[in-house]
Amino acid sequence: MKILDRYILVTYLKTFASVFIILMFIFVLQSIWLYISELAGKDLDVWIILKFLWFFSPKLIPMVLPLTILVTSLMVFGSFAEKYEFAAMKSTGISLQRAMRSIMVFIVLLAGIAFFFANNVIPYSEYKWQNLRRNIAQLSPSMAITEGQFSQIGDDFNIKVKKKYGDRDQFLENVVIHMKNQERPNGNHIVIIAESGELAGEEDSNTLTMILNNGNYYEDVQVKDLKKRQRLPFAKSYFEQHAFNIDLTQFNNVDVDKENELNSHNMYQIHELVDEIDTLSNAYTKDIAAFSDQMYFRTGISKFNDEKVAEKVTAKETEELLDLVEPARKLVIIDQALNNAKQTLQSIGAKKNEFKIKTKRLNKHEIAFHEKFALAIACVILFFVGAPLGAIIRKGGMGLPMVIAILLFLTYHFIGIFAKNSAEDGTMHPFYATWISTAIMFPLSIWLTYRATTDQGVFDFDTFFGRIGRLFGKKNTDAAIVEDEAAILLTQQEKALVLSRTDTQLKDIVKNYRQYNYSEEVRKAAIQQLKQKGYTEIELKLTGDFENKEYTEALDAFNEFSNSSKKSLVAYFVSLLCLFGLITFNNININYAETIKTIFDVSQVVSLIVFYIFTIKGLLGYSRFQKIIGKEQDITAWLLFIFLGPAIYIFLHFSFKKKMQEELAAV
Repeated sequence: MKILDRYILVTYLKTFASVFIILMFIFVLQSIWLYISELAGKDLDVWIILKFLWFFSPKLIPMVLPLTILVTSLMVFGSFAEKYEFAAMKSTGISLQRAMRSIMVFIVLLAGIAFFFANNVIPYSEYKWQNLRRNIAQLSPSMAITEGQFSQIGDDFNIKVKKKYGDRDQFLENVVIHMKNQERPNGNHIVIIAESGELAGEEDSNTLTMILNNGNYYEDVQVKDLKKRQRLPFAKSYFEQHAFNIDLTQFNNVDVDKENELNSHNMYQIHELVDEIDTLSNAYTKDIAAFSDQMYFRTGISKFNDEKVAEKVTAKETEELLDLVEPARKLVIIDQALNNAKQTLQSIGAKKNEFKIKTKRLNKHEIAFHEKFALAIACVILFFVGAPLGAIIRKGGMGLPMVIAILLFLTYHFIGIFAKNSAEDGTMHPFYATWISTAIMFPLSIWLTYRATTDQGVFDFDTFFGRIGRLFGKKNTDAAIVEDEAAILLTQQEKALVLSRTDTQLKDIVKNYRQYNYSEEVRKAAIQQLKQKGYTEIELKLTGDFENKEYTEALDAFNEFSNSSKKSLVAYFVSLLCLFGLITFNNININYAETIKTIFDVSQVVSLIVFYIFTIKGLLGYSRFQKIIGKEQDITAWLLFIFLGPAIYIFLHFSFKKKMQEELAAV
């Protein structure tokens, strides 16, 4: 490997590792908040919590890895362009494609690793994580009961509650319980519905008592005689208060490492998905055919002999089919036909929901199949989006590249989310839904690569902003001081200011114009006046009157902190808005509520990422500012911003900015 290739690859790998670790840390931190209710209050060992996060972390790779590649490519290639390293390479005949060669090899290898990871590691970790999650839930029955959905408590109870409250969540509202009959272990044949309930039990006791109030008890009755079963399908009773015990021995002796039989599309490898898709597809086809045959036979048409009917029925007689029947039977036939139609509609309605669930399950398996390939391809395509774009914008670090990367990734990710949700409902084919976001990025990568290799920008920003400046620039510029062939445009007041100052005052303007809030044009005019009086730039530099380097460097550091802090502040408010949206839509049952919550959740994670990135960048500017003005490094500032920033960032932003302004004025 040549020295240049090694230098570019090492630079990329260092940045890649740093960005990947930061993003994984942020996403894992977000995951802790999502599942804190499942981990808190169960007296879990630290090792079990770490194992929970370890098995959960691979699920984040499909989101973290593409974002890392995009951010790293933008930062590294933007830094190369900003430092004119690409210009030096081109001057020696090295093109952009040649400079990208070593990283392209790495990205292709990374894509292969990503495919292996998605096909082997993620399914295994998903299986282990779901098992661990299920076993942890069984450590505490009260914690295992989740509001708004059925929760399995041991092997005999399946409980759903609308709301839990109390200091120990011991009080329940709108309780629905499915219980197994010991004599009939297959299926939940006992159903209990109650208005309220309470979990009661003594400390260190192996028995938990559930007390239910104002409810009904239903139990399927097992009768061999078919007629009796139709006449007495179940037993029903009403109760004001009903209590039963739950044996907690199984909860107190839960093995968190126990392997349970779980089945999910996220736990399959490619060959297993192919088999499962084939099985589900065949079963779905058979169910459709069986139901259609059932509906056909229900009509009674198959009972007719078409040939015999055709012999008896003439063309004239078919105009009124009921005329073939005796008048006394017409009403009976019409009534039977209406009843058959109603029953058919009811059967179709019931089967419609069943087929919808089966279709959604089949589509999820097909999406999981294509996602394994899409992740690998996305890694390559996003590299060819980020690398050329970084070379074009010529900005490194964590500022503009990070903003652009976040916007591009949000576009990529949200399109994928909407498409997959549509595919699960059957609106879109799973193949198109999985690949649509990658397909959109593919032509963008080609176009950006072409623009970068031909030394063209995305847009001609200089021309655009130049026109805007001329449109909204100063109007009172009729006074001018000529410097060689270029005119220095000043207002009448600025010209009078320059012409009325002494040599010492002019030198002070040249050196400290920023402190006086003078423009660059005023400084140029002051330099021109000094030149006319016999002073040269070399003399001004030797005497230290040409530039206040300490103030300039301190001002640049202050501006870095201020700009980064403003961006962090924006991300902070966006995060709060997303949190409010999550809380709001969590309590609202409307269409696409889950999709909206997903958008808010992802947006909150992204805003937190942006918040910490610009916070760290601002702190680096603050540390540089402290060093320039000759003060010791303030470690307290880092601790405050990193750990207390999400809570009191508004106060920190304005207090530190005011403090730096006061220190800058004293320079």
